[in-house]
Amino acid sequence: MAVTGDSMRPVLRPGDLLLVRAGRVRDGDLVVARHPGRPEQLIVKRVLRRDDGGWWLESDNQGASGRQDSWDFGAVPDRLVVGRVVARYWPPSRVTVFR
Repeated sequence: MAVTGDSMRPVLRPGDLLLVRAGRVRDGDLVVARHPGRPEQLIVKRVLRRDDGGWWLESDNQGASGRQDSWDFGAVPDRLVVGRVVARYWPPSRVTVFR
């Protein structure tokens, strides 16, 4: 997945390419999910906590232009969480493995 927008700065920047793996999600993880209002759109967010309705996902950069997260659309159901970000593999100077 390619990152667009500034909502996850400074950890992720536009143009970063991410490796995403399906599996267990924990608080603090970076995840890729389908936007609840536009399921064709993938978003990358940080898991803050588990709520009754699903996962509370937030942007790291709350001041980013156009930012949307659980403050706007509520908790994201399990079925819309695609997977956990396990690595950034591009650009080479920023290769990172996430927990």
